[in-house]
Amino acid sequence: MEQAGTVVLSSGAVPRPVTSDPDAVKERIVRQIRSDLERIEVEIERQLTTSIPLISVVGRYIMGSGGKRLRPLLMVLAARLCGYKGKRDAALSVVFEFVHAATLLHDDVVDHAEVRRSKPAANTIWGNPAVVLIGDFLYSKAILMAVGHDKLRILEVLTDATTKMAEGEVLQLINSDNLEIDEGEYLEVVTRKTAVLISAACQIGGIFASGPPAHVQALRDYGYHLGIAFQLIDDTLDYTGDREELGKPVGNDIQEGKVTLPLIYALRHGDSSTTARLQEIFGAEEIPREDFIEARDLVVEAGGIDYTQRLAMEHISEAKEALTAFPPHPTRDLMVDIADYVVFRRA
Repeated sequence: MEQAGTVVLSSGAVPRPVTSDPDAVKERIVRQIRSDLERIEVEIERQLTTSIPLISVVGRYIMGSGGKRLRPLLMVLAARLCGYKGKRDAALSVVFEFVHAATLLHDDVVDHAEVRRSKPAANTIWGNPAVVLIGDFLYSKAILMAVGHDKLRILEVLTDATTKMAEGEVLQLINSDNLEIDEGEYLEVVTRKTAVLISAACQIGGIFASGPPAHVQALRDYGYHLGIAFQLIDDTLDYTGDREELGKPVGNDIQEGKVTLPLIYALRHGDSSTTARLQEIFGAEEIPREDFIEARDLVVEAGGIDYTQRLAMEHISEAKEALTAFPPHPTRDLMVDIADYVVFRRA
């Protein structure tokens, strides 16, 4: 576990300070990745061009609504860390943005979402049938792009990840409104829904660059722990974030019946009155704003936010530890910065 103000890495890694200023970390990251993001955007636009106008329109809408491009960027950086110096990486990297976008479209239909990244959710504009079908197209297109890179291992890792993601969606549906879910069960959902795709992006970057097995495994581990931490911080932001920065209403997960780790912890570790009141609030058909504020305060007082943030930091430490398999390199430092930013971001 990291101590406040420092990150301790083993086996030759230089300790790096942790900053509480996410804007400073973000600015440092953006300066270094700008050209990579530009290449990724060009490739996304190229792959979205089809003879069916609606596919292009909806695809551009969801892709252009403020996503971080974290998954394709990590694939590009992972390949570079394994020595890749060519330009074909961007074409493969957008596979992960297409899969991610497809899951967002499908999620919004399942959750009856109205807002996505501060814009109307696509299903509120084009309807559920069109959005589901275009999500299917994006999945299929992603597989087709992966096949084009002629490495069976890439396709194996990608299809394994998408299978686990589908399983995660079903697990989440089963556990909707389930206040009895425990931490282990919830982390299984997080692993399948979020971590496996980020992990696959990093792993495939190493495979694409023909990295040695130890390096490919290290990248897989980095992505796994980064993905867990990313979702855990999302869990806390649903209680403590700002609507404008998040791009969706605070408390959105709660209204959709998603029982996340801060609430799970509060239900298990709060006193009996806290538990009873939280069960009463979350058992209601709709949660008024004042009840959400009360629930948020109870979760905070019971330690749910602090616990979730600590667990996220532990996973970030594990992610950075995985990178010590690589010798010092500017790309390794950049991936450490990305890990730091994940836990301090506000959106």
